Amino acid sequence: MIEYGINCLGPDAQIFEPVTLGFPSRDNMQKTGFAGTTIGKNSVIRSGTILYCDVITGDFFQTGHNVVIREETRIGDRVSIGTATVIDGHTTIGNDVSLQSRVYLPTNTRIGNHVFIGPNAIFTNDRYPPSRIGGLDGPRVMDGAAIGANATLLPGVCIGEGALVAAGAIVTRDVPDHMMAIGTPAKIRELPKIMKPDNR
Repeated sequence: MIEYGINCLGPDAQIFEPVTLGFPSRDNMQKTGFAGTTIGKNSVIRSGTILYCDVITGDFFQTGHNVVIREETRIGDRVSIGTATVIDGHTTIGNDVSLQSRVYLPTNTRIGNHVFIGPNAIFTNDRYPPSRIGGLDGPRVMDGAAIGANATLLPGVCIGEGALVAAGAIVTRDVPDHMMAIGTPAKIRELPKIMKPDNR
């Protein structure tokens, strides 16, 4: 294990080499004694994972292989991060969240509790790249929402509580609670009856 900064591993955390903990952000390069990575108890960190400084995870956290999580990311309990996923920092992820393989989350993304994000889903945070006009505004995904495989979310969109984004959808505007976004660009539709809250 390669370590930078001051790292903290919870009880019974399993680390499969090679793993890097506390990789320095630009501000911490050439420094020592900075806050590294904090990992909760009963976690599993698989080979190839790089966790930057000031990343804090909850208990029962796990990564697939070759995951990168950048600085100032906060992750709750029972979160699974799939193989080759990249989280670009300054991001918050709630409890009981599953990110499948090759998901990309940019800076300033917010993910609630009980969220599922399918493989190859891409979130964006820069509406007019590379100008950064208007700043970097990542998407927000509220509690209980699900994002299908290969979906793309544009900057600043909010996926409502219990909402569904269909596979391959390109989401350009907010999706209300308990509704579905489908198509390119996505249109808002009612959830199928079997998925509505009254039927859960």
